[in-house]
Amino acid sequence: RVFQVQDFVGILRELILLNNGEGIADDIDHLSNRRVRSVGELVQNKYRVGLVRTERIVKDRMTVMDQETVTPMQLINCRPITAAMREFFASSQLSQFMDQTNPLSELAHKRRLSAMGPGGLSRERASFDVRDVHPSHFGRICPIATPEGPNIGLVVHLAGYARVNEYGFLETPYREVKQTVPFDAEKLMGRMMGEDVRDGRNVIARAGEVVDKKETARKIISLLKKEGAKEIPVRAYLTGKMEYVDAERERHLTIAQAQNVLTEMHEITTTRVSARKSGEPVFSHARDITHVDVSPKQILSLSTALIPFLEHDDNTRASMGTNMQRQAVPLVLPHAPLVGTGVEGLAARASGHALLAEEDGEITYADSNEISVVYKSGRKNTYRLSSFVRSNQGTCFNVRPRVRRGDKVRRGDSLGDGASVDNGELALGQNLLVAYMSWQGYNFEDAIIISDRVAQKGLYDSIHIESYTTDVRDTKLGPETMTRDIPNVGESKLKDLDLDGIVRIGATVHEGDILVGKITPKGETELTPEERLLQAIFGDKAKDVKDSSLRLPGGAGGKVVDVHIFDRAEGDELPTGVIKQIKVFVAQTRKVQVGDKMAGRHGNKGVISRIVPQEDMPFLEDGTPVDVILNPLGVTSRMNIGQVLETHLGWACQVLGIKIATPPLNGITTTQIGDFLEAASLPRDGKVQLFDGRTGEPFAHKTTVGQVYMLKLLHLVEDKIHARSVGPYSLVTQQPLGGKAQHGGQRFGEMEVWALEAYGAAHTLQEMLTIKSDDVIGRSKAYESIVKDEPIRRPSIPESFNVLVKELQALGLKVDLLKFKDDVVAEERVTVEEEEVEEVELASRVKAEEEAEEIVPPEDKIAEMGEIGAESAEEVQGGIEGGKRVGASGATAKEEMAESVSEDAMEAA
Repeated sequence: RVFQVQDFVGILRELILLNNGEGIADDIDHLSNRRVRSVGELVQNKYRVGLVRTERIVKDRMTVMDQETVTPMQLINCRPITAAMREFFASSQLSQFMDQTNPLSELAHKRRLSAMGPGGLSRERASFDVRDVHPSHFGRICPIATPEGPNIGLVVHLAGYARVNEYGFLETPYREVKQTVPFDAEKLMGRMMGEDVRDGRNVIARAGEVVDKKETARKIISLLKKEGAKEIPVRAYLTGKMEYVDAERERHLTIAQAQNVLTEMHEITTTRVSARKSGEPVFSHARDITHVDVSPKQILSLSTALIPFLEHDDNTRASMGTNMQRQAVPLVLPHAPLVGTGVEGLAARASGHALLAEEDGEITYADSNEISVVYKSGRKNTYRLSSFVRSNQGTCFNVRPRVRRGDKVRRGDSLGDGASVDNGELALGQNLLVAYMSWQGYNFEDAIIISDRVAQKGLYDSIHIESYTTDVRDTKLGPETMTRDIPNVGESKLKDLDLDGIVRIGATVHEGDILVGKITPKGETELTPEERLLQAIFGDKAKDVKDSSLRLPGGAGGKVVDVHIFDRAEGDELPTGVIKQIKVFVAQTRKVQVGDKMAGRHGNKGVISRIVPQEDMPFLEDGTPVDVILNPLGVTSRMNIGQVLETHLGWACQVLGIKIATPPLNGITTTQIGDFLEAASLPRDGKVQLFDGRTGEPFAHKTTVGQVYMLKLLHLVEDKIHARSVGPYSLVTQQPLGGKAQHGGQRFGEMEVWALEAYGAAHTLQEMLTIKSDDVIGRSKAYESIVKDEPIRRPSIPESFNVLVKELQALGLKVDLLKFKDDVVAEERVTVEEEEVEEVELASRVKAEEEAEEIVPPEDKIAEMGEIGAESAEEVQGGIEGGKRVGASGATAKEEMAESVSEDAMEAA
């Protein structure tokens, strides 16, 4: 459609009306004014850019080349298109490395929407209005699943039932409601009438009455036909039809909640129902209802819909629970939750990690590599199983077969379970027996105490696979070589390498071990006298290569499980200058340990503070020890009561041997939970008497105990723990580098300094800011003192002070350093006798006064020197004796001493 004059006039009319206060201005945040640009559209735009560049090149070449002899191959260069596509996938803000921590994180990442990127908003400029939850988000964008921090509200997730239509607008499904039925006695039977039907003064059927006789139905139809009605008015009922509706159309609909009570005929029982119109809540008459929500959970994203008792959790904690489920590590032995929401099976199927039977059939072959099934239809399928595959986040994806040869399967049965899948259901963690109580202060501030039974049974064991890559390059001095013959490396380090220098599969490797032996040609260098001597003695020709082997970085270790070799000679595509590329995969099993982060599904996260022997844990009356102790104070202020309800219901489920699905926003009631507890012969309030595992005595009060689903998160202490003695320093400031990757130190910042100042920890503070940081001379002297078992000497000037001086000098400011030495050096003080001290004091004072006279000409100022002389002679003597070292500004300490004395003299005057 072409832009016409009447369109322009219409725009002007709308603007004038708005200016005059008539009409309604558009809401820019309404989803009718926002559309999704899908990946196809983004790629298409980049492709178009590449095509335009190609077109320009073709036109340029056509003007230059002879049109009689030119061929299409000579004209067209497709490199701009390739470059545009590569640029999009390699460097676009919207092209992200898939989050593969577990199947749920993978699925959630695919359903993520972002308001940022090219043509979008930036974090800095995005207002609160853009980030806020809008009424039009209902059923389209999840109000809970959004990151904490600067991206809040800008990165969101598609709701569970939402879809994107062909124009890029988000749609959500509703069930259609009708108020009439056609003239058919069968369809009218059993329905309530919508209004009174009269034959003159006689009422044949009143509004709300059920038509239960065929005669009545026929009479009603004949009367309404006489009156010219087209259909029979009945009580509002739900048809079987689902309708996807966009935000613009929804403005004109009246939509009732999914929780409304319906009759067997799907009729709305009450006259007035809670509904919403144009995003506002209303209490509407049943005959005005046009649609009904499909499900109470249609407002939620898939990750949020996995949280049971969500309606009892505060929004902030629900958001944390949603985000933390995506960080759960796939476990070796996962278990599906006892208390779920019914979405677990759907999540596992949608992620592609659950292998299900497509029809009824029989298993003909099954092992860890493949499963073969013959279906009833005669079709035979063989499913290849992936084993121990590294995910993008270093977690392990492995498919375990659930069936054996000869087993009969039905459609939808689980054939094999992938990572974090148990019998076709998503299983991110373990069901543990939890007690809410304090225990020796070890669960202070959200810390978690676990029993060593959990560690010993391997409930939270997870496999992590890291890949290490090295390139064999062609250098100016010749190609690098993969070899076992590496200079200055002992045989013990080479024992697991093959002839090509590549580590063997199955080898156990530790920090610093060689994975790929490689040497690089080195330029001819001048030999030192020592090297020449060694060469003369041993007749060894100078090594003209340097060791550039791939070594295992600090903190890593495990077993080599795979090696991939990519060779340009065999046709593999490699970057320019690379001859070969070797990837080594190292796997390790991580057991749960102190410092690991754990969490429930309700945002109740914490760090393991202690793994207590099973016999010391509090135990129930029947002797069962609890697995986890959580702090009850972590519940009240966080307002995530859902975890307590889950605790009670989970315990009843475990005792009864059942699993329960309680859908979010429409779940089981507290009364029903009490009934389940009683059915399991447990106290209705879920509290029992616990006994101290160490003494056997009962605790003072009853304790809430039950089954909670706990996850182990990817924030593992083994990846974070770090220590440094000596290591690399920053070139400019001479301070240690920061971060584990650089083998850096811990930052001791401004606020940490205040803390030590507040406690008066002067010596600790001094060494933190000098010999442990950027006092170059002091730190080497300290090392020397430690090696020689002598007392550590006093620090000198930190390098940061010199940097400041140099920066001030760069600004053109002359900086003079005035410096005293406080003490005589410790060794000297020991040898000086008492009488000698007086002589030293007198000599140093005379010397200082003489120097001051030379520097300060005015006589009247010298009279004030008595006050300056109050400085101890030891300080002055120390300054003069130490004056051989050149200061930061180039002057000797003696000159600086003299300057400082004269300066003090002036101030005194």
